Amino acid sequence: MKTIGLIGGMSWESSLEYYRILNEEVKCRLGGLHSAKCILYSVDFEEIETCQRNGEWEKAGRILADAARSLEAAGADFLLILTNTMHKVATEIEASVRIPLLHIADITARRVLAEGKKTVGLLGTKYTMEQDFYRARLEAQGLKVLVPEERDRGFVNTVIFQELCLGRIVDESRAKYRRIISDLIERGADSIVLGCTEIGLLVKREDSSVPIFDTTLLHAQGAVEFALS
Repeated sequence: MKTIGLIGGMSWESSLEYYRILNEEVKCRLGGLHSAKCILYSVDFEEIETCQRNGEWEKAGRILADAARSLEAAGADFLLILTNTMHKVATEIEASVRIPLLHIADITARRVLAEGKKTVGLLGTKYTMEQDFYRARLEAQGLKVLVPEERDRGFVNTVIFQELCLGRIVDESRAKYRRIISDLIERGADSIVLGCTEIGLLVKREDSSVPIFDTTLLHAQGAVEFALS
């Protein structure tokens, strides 16, 4: 079994979900007392979020590249960035190490396409929904990507940072997310991608009339497949 290097803490609530899924998947596949071999480097999310808000992506990239090098030195065989948004600096991280990085958008796109879906409604931080680094990665693999209208993008982003990243699950926010998902479906989405690793804490399968693809789950499952290959 390969050792998984986890760049986490963004937020720690979703990193906890990754750790749970990784270990459950390994146990399911291997049985007995088997668990995932992994090393976690958990950053201070306040520092990263400040970089995001101020547009200091190079600084954030340096912080995560340092984490990646530490994981490589500690014995990790490959890397995961436990957040969709910070895949904006995936290229910088890949350049800083010799071990591979499993990109969350690539794993997600492959699963969506394998299920025969072509048009995804993307929910995530404002950076993920509005910038090209993530949407273009999905589109390069043949998917059409729809995002909520501007006001709804603002609401989705606010819930992520002011509720989910703080461990708050609010029923009213879930109801509004359901309405936003319905709007995306009316516009032609045949599936919904939860393009933020915290959204799966709030939105469940029953909240959508079309398939939901939770990137946290897919990324962790892809990592276990790679670790056991």
